[in-house]
Amino acid sequence: MTSRIPRDSRLRLVRPRTLAAAPVRADGVVTQARPPRPAPRPPEGTPPPAELARMARRGLADAVRVARWADAALSPGSGHGTPDGRGALSAPTAERAAADLELTARQVRADWDTARLAGLVEVHGDSARPGWRLRAWDRDDTAVLRGWVALFDAWSLAHPAGESLEAAAVAEVVSAMPQVLSLLQLSAGPVPVPQLLDLLGQRVEELRTERCEIPYGPQPERTGPATGPTGTDLPPLLDWALHGLCAVGALTYADGQATLTPLGSWAVWVKLEQICVAAQSPAGNIEQSAEDMLRGCARLRPNAARAEYRAWLAARPVGSAVTELIAAARGEDALLRGLAFEALRVVGAPAEPVVRSVADEPSLRPYALLWLAEYEGADPEDVHLVLTREETTWLWVDTAAAVADHGEAQLLVRHLESAVQPTVPALLDEVRTAGHPRTVQVLVALAAAHPDPALAKAVRRAAFQVHTGGA
Repeated sequence: MTSRIPRDSRLRLVRPRTLAAAPVRADGVVTQARPPRPAPRPPEGTPPPAELARMARRGLADAVRVARWADAALSPGSGHGTPDGRGALSAPTAERAAADLELTARQVRADWDTARLAGLVEVHGDSARPGWRLRAWDRDDTAVLRGWVALFDAWSLAHPAGESLEAAAVAEVVSAMPQVLSLLQLSAGPVPVPQLLDLLGQRVEELRTERCEIPYGPQPERTGPATGPTGTDLPPLLDWALHGLCAVGALTYADGQATLTPLGSWAVWVKLEQICVAAQSPAGNIEQSAEDMLRGCARLRPNAARAEYRAWLAARPVGSAVTELIAAARGEDALLRGLAFEALRVVGAPAEPVVRSVADEPSLRPYALLWLAEYEGADPEDVHLVLTREETTWLWVDTAAAVADHGEAQLLVRHLESAVQPTVPALLDEVRTAGHPRTVQVLVALAAAHPDPALAKAVRRAAFQVHTGGA
């Protein structure tokens, strides 16, 4: 990695137990110490969540269609992927899908790429499998909205910049676009491109000043339009950015004006308010399935959550309860995985044989090893020693995925402190090789949330490298 990281972006070394704890432990980052605040109301005129979800389903219908075709037509391990670690479709598979779906191979590849960015499919080595969002697509509006927001956060990956645009200037514009989107959201109507261009130029200059990247010596007087750090004019960069946001359904762009769509306006408001989209904890957790019970306990204080686990366990045979918790942990939702093992800590000895039996499953192994070490009486300060460095990094990404899906942006930024790597570049180097299926989405969400432009730029570059298979 060649990007410069500011001195204050070095990671603070913390106890690895903190890594295992947040947010999957009862004292972790999702179950905050403060009580949940009432969710702010969206701006007047924002459609209700059900209507927003219908809009998102329409916008992602092609991606869902290709993902479901792959789920039905391709069997695991059948060699339909390309051996590049990206989960891309092989040429024969793309042609087969194009014939079956009456599309071109290019359309199939574009829809498949969208499906990956939206979490409809998840990459595992040289293959891919349906994500939990695809399974919940028709019944869970929250999963649909989260999938669309994941695509919204990754708009610059979904619509890559052309080779004629310099990479440094592109990175500056991506970092500055939240300011432009905020203006569009506050305007609640069409905004002329010159006005957006003026704001973009101001924001780029601010970013450069904040990083002290103003070139030394006398500078020629600028007589033309605002320019980026490499001298590239901003108008084509803004045009690319607006078209990219238009491609993911966040705005409309025509006749020299840009307007946020209802989905785009809602997403920007969500980012500005830093609220959680997930539903509030349901009542009556004792009567719920393991998955619904865990979701209901996600924002409870530690003691209240443990009491809820005990009551839920007391209402059913311990064997079936443990089996149900392990099934929830095997799902694609990282939050439920961590909470399931927290509930299994309440079960104690009766859960030990089952936990030991799943210790070889890649997605459960770090959690199972920590559970077993604690059960066997390991010192809390040393429990992390049962994990390899690779397993620790995988767990960090999995925990970050839970925060990105269910927590506030500030919590995701704070999660950086739990990494065992001493610097951001070291963390990114190891995250890129961890092989977690949510790596790209986690890095994109972290880049979108972090207030440090230089660090966000480095994280965004790492996300692009993982997405494209680059070094």
